[in-house]
Formats: sequence, structure tokens, C-alpha cells
Amino acid sequence: MDKEKVVIITGPTGCGKSALAAALAAELNGEVISADSMQVYKYMDIGTAKPARDALESVPHHLIDIVEPDGEYSAADFRADALEIIREIRKRGRNVFIAGGTGLYIKALQRGLFEGPAADRALRESLWSEARRHGSVRLHERLAEVDPESASRIHPNNAVRIIRALEVYESSGRPMADFHREHSFRDSPFNAVKIGLMKERERLYRDIEERVDGMVGSGLVEEVSRLLGMGYGAELKPMRGLGYKEMALHLRGELSLDEAVSLLKKNTRHYAKRQIAWFGKDPETSWFSPERKNDIMELVKRCLN
Repeated sequence: MDKEKVVIITGPTGCGKSALAAALAAELNGEVISADSMQVYKYMDIGTAKPARDALESVPHHLIDIVEPDGEYSAADFRADALEIIREIRKRGRNVFIAGGTGLYIKALQRGLFEGPAADRALRESLWSEARRHGSVRLHERLAEVDPESASRIHPNNAVRIIRALEVYESSGRPMADFHREHSFRDSPFNAVKIGLMKERERLYRDIEERVDGMVGSGLVEEVSRLLGMGYGAELKPMRGLGYKEMALHLRGELSLDEAVSLLKKNTRHYAKRQIAWFGKDPETSWFSPERKNDIMELVKRCLN
């Protein structure tokens, strides 16, 4: 059977993925699926850089504003929802455009999610207790002894991933790297054209700083204050996202506004750097500067025909 054709637009934050997807969809009879782990949350508009209202009204968009800020939404949820939406879009005879910078969402959609041993809550709590007592670095050293391949890919400060890798090993007796290798052979259900948007590094960082200033000028502090007032505490996962955690610190009096803005700019640059490293490993992605819209349009037209 022929695979469904989809267009995937990726790249680091601040490169114009949403705007390009909307423009392509408008021109090529398409609908847009957001692959952004923050845009799924309601009431969080400025800090998540949701598409402009005119774009949302001119082209159908999906998986935006679907979850309360205290709700759970995972890569597995995204995959299940996106697969169903893709089927519905194709039934309507329209083209599918997937746009976002959450690499795990895109990977999950194309390759599925690796299925290791089921979560062992008692073991996980024991590992978390050890991390709180001795720090994640000690757990990372332990992981390096039993699963050096996974340890080499996980930062010593990333307690969540370290603990999951140790949980997999101690539950199964096999390193997580083995499961990842088995999973990597899974074929994609799509015939995807992958467009990566990239700016020269100095320009990207400059644009990120201007974007942050624009968010603050558009009411980011007020948005975070409103969410806190609605009872969505700073400990919630989306409230720990970029823009929200920094402004929450400011609103609690722990940082001045200038300090919070400076921290947000720094954290966003670091996030963009991680995105570049993630997407840069994918040999299937064709990279373009955002100005090459005509070249991108011609490539996409050829691939959809």
C-alpha cells in the first residue's frame, strides 16, 4: 500500500515554523497539525507563541488549546491524536502539514514509541529518593556501569532520564540501549517530506532575544499572573515551561523583571541549541533559511504530486 504523504516542518524555536506551515497549507489545500508540547495547553498563548489569530482562522489547525494546564498530555497521546487527525484530513482530500519543534513528538509520530518494561513505581520512588539524597550525578555514575551507551547520551543532571534508564535495566536486566536499537528498525507509516528551518546562529540568538522582548511587551507577565490566579501552580509541568517558570519567579519576588527576562533569553538560547542538536541528526531533513519560501514551496509541490 502507498504510504500517506505528509509535510513535516521542524527546526529550532524562533525560525517561523508555524507561519510557514500556515502559508503552505493555505496555498496547497492543507491543514496544520501542531507538534508543539506547549501549544496543547489552554490559556497559555503568549509564552507558547501560538499561531496568530488570522492564521488560525484562515487555515484549520489541530492540537492547539486541547488540554487544561493541570492536565496530562504525552508523546503517546500526541501520536494517537495525530494519527486519527491525519486520517480525517486525508478523507477530506486535503494535505497534511505538521509543524513544531518538539522533536520527541515528531519522532513518536514517525517511528512510534519504544516499549520497554512497564513502570515500576516502587523502584522509581526508591531511585528518586536516592537522587534527592545524593544527587543525580551519583545515579549517572551507576548507569554508566550497567548501560554506558545510554549514559553517554544522558546529561548527568537529567534525573528523569537517568532514573528511567536505571528502571529499565533493573526491571529487565537489559540496558535501555538494547530496546532503542530494536525499536529503531520500525518503519514509518508515512511518506514524509521534512523541511528544517535554520538561521545563522548569531541571527537566531538575536531574534530569540527580540522575540522574548516582544512576548513581555505583549503581556507575558500578565498571562502568567492570570494562570497563577486561576489556581494553576508553578509546580505544574506546563508552568515549568520556558517563559512561565521565569515569570513565576519574578511574580514571587525572587527575580526582578530584568533578571527574569535575561534568564528567559538565556534558557531559550540553550533550548534552541538542544533543538539544533536533535534535528541535526536526522539525515531525512532538507534544511532551508526562512527566506527561501519559494524554494520550499516548489519542493513541497513536487513531493505532494
